[in-house]
Amino acid sequence: MAARVEQLTPAREDAALAFLDRSPFENVFLTSLVARGTHPDLRRSLCIARDGGRVRGVAYFGRQIVVAGDDDAIDGFAQAARRFSGERTIVGPRESVRRLWNLMREWHPAPRAVRDRQPVMAVDRERLRNVDGAADVSVRRARREEWREVAENSARMIQHELDYDPREFSPEFTSNVRYMIERGLWWVGESDGRTCFFCHVGPESNRTAQLQGIWVPPELRGNGFAAKALSQICTRLLEIYPTLSLYVNDFNAPALALYEKTGFHQVAEFQTLLF
Repeated sequence: MAARVEQLTPAREDAALAFLDRSPFENVFLTSLVARGTHPDLRRSLCIARDGGRVRGVAYFGRQIVVAGDDDAIDGFAQAARRFSGERTIVGPRESVRRLWNLMREWHPAPRAVRDRQPVMAVDRERLRNVDGAADVSVRRARREEWREVAENSARMIQHELDYDPREFSPEFTSNVRYMIERGLWWVGESDGRTCFFCHVGPESNRTAQLQGIWVPPELRGNGFAAKALSQICTRLLEIYPTLSLYVNDFNAPALALYEKTGFHQVAEFQTLLF
């Protein structure tokens, strides 16, 4: 039986956060939204499924649909999804997304691509491996004046992973990159005066920070830059966060090897539908 779905209100925030905290690596995106969900547009996009006073799921309906919850919560979110439109992706724990889509597919346009299995991986200070090697790489936060290079490489990464250029569909893409640089969230690796590695901190909670945008320009690959830069950046970030996490397509063997080499291990599994 589908659980009751309603807009998240301030009175239910603590209960929603407690629910999400049960699976901190899977739910970091939703946790970050609930924790800062004061903007009216954001609040309208956040819903909970509940049974009486008990929260059974949390969902975000925006440019992406992101869900977390038990089967009855997912059934409720599938019904609620009819009230929203314009999403480019549906993402979340694999079995939850599969159930959601099975209920939505009768009325929703079919996805153009499915990322069926995406390992969610995490690392902490104990597991992190310091990668040595011949590559001479130093890491630092990106500088304001580098925003064009960072935005260009971020767009290349998204186009490579998701098959679209975000600059064509999101007018604020470049301004978002600049804002993230100003907040100190973008990191780069340098070697011989060249920027050879990019990544940024995405959603965060008191349990973990999710790394995104991990990218080495194709012309610089094969030199050992990625492992050394990622290891150094993780060392710096683990001074701030207790753990770091990310998710990756299961068919991306080089990326999986990189993350395992630096100490990441699988803790969950996502699925993403692309529209």
